Amino acid sequence: MTPLLIALAGGLGAASRFVVDGAVAHRNPFRFPLGTLVINVSGSLLLGLLTGAVLAHGGSSEVKLILGTGFLGGYTTFSTASVEAVRLAAGTRSLALAFAHATGMLVLSLAAAGLGLWLTTP
Repeated sequence: MTPLLIALAGGLGAASRFVVDGAVAHRNPFRFPLGTLVINVSGSLLLGLLTGAVLAHGGSSEVKLILGTGFLGGYTTFSTASVEAVRLAAGTRSLALAFAHATGMLVLSLAAAGLGLWLTTP
């Protein structure tokens, strides 16, 4: 039953990503792919919160798998971030912008995950 729930949660995560990306893209006046940045940073924060809560208070392994692997795995999208960095380099012909996008996403996502851990562990 757990694999089915992980798959369903992954689908819900992907659908949530689609909604959030659309909402951000609709309001984004820049050519910079801000939606993926928002998704990956918020997903990393949520994963940090989930991990910290589990470390501090315990929890069932099924819930960790369903929420962490399923939902947040479907919600976050580092492969899309990589493709967008390549598109930035090709479209704007700016390797600096593509590098800033890729490294900025990594640094902000790691910082968000760390913040989530810090907020939920004693």
